[in-house]
Amino acid sequence: MKNRYIVSFALLVVFLLAANPAFCWDNKFETEVKTEKQAVKLTREVLRGGYDVVTTEELKKWIDDGKDMLIVDTMPYEASYKKAHVPGAQQFLFPIPDMKEWDEKETAGQSQQDFEQLLGADKDKLIVVYCGFVKCTRSHNGAVWAKKLGYNNVYRYPGGIFAWKGADFEVGAVK
Repeated sequence: MKNRYIVSFALLVVFLLAANPAFCWDNKFETEVKTEKQAVKLTREVLRGGYDVVTTEELKKWIDDGKDMLIVDTMPYEASYKKAHVPGAQQFLFPIPDMKEWDEKETAGQSQQDFEQLLGADKDKLIVVYCGFVKCTRSHNGAVWAKKLGYNNVYRYPGGIFAWKGADFEVGAVK
């Protein structure tokens, strides 16, 4: 009798999952709408910002090949950069909302001149800017400001530290 209840319950669970996959998993069509929304948002930011993008695999290859570049992590120092960052990255905080004017309150007291000093004198140097993940727009702000300051070879790494960790690549940390 007890086995009958267990078998009946198991069949009910299987039936519910088969009848409505969204019961336990995201609906693939709804997921696609979310993915599309993020892709369009990113595309519009890139077009508006005038910079390029780089994938996780491309950035890893550039690092492995010893490509001369500056990698800028735009996340908060204590909460993020200190714990994990792309190896070799330098930290410079940018806010999440669009930063149309330079605001030192939003950049932890760092000035536009501080950012330009970090980027260096070579306006053609390869600069890669990233934050946490695709939805995070700190990297957009950093890339836009690099372009505004006259740098020509600016890339945004939209996957950020989450994609870097997701690819199981080594991270830097501050002790």
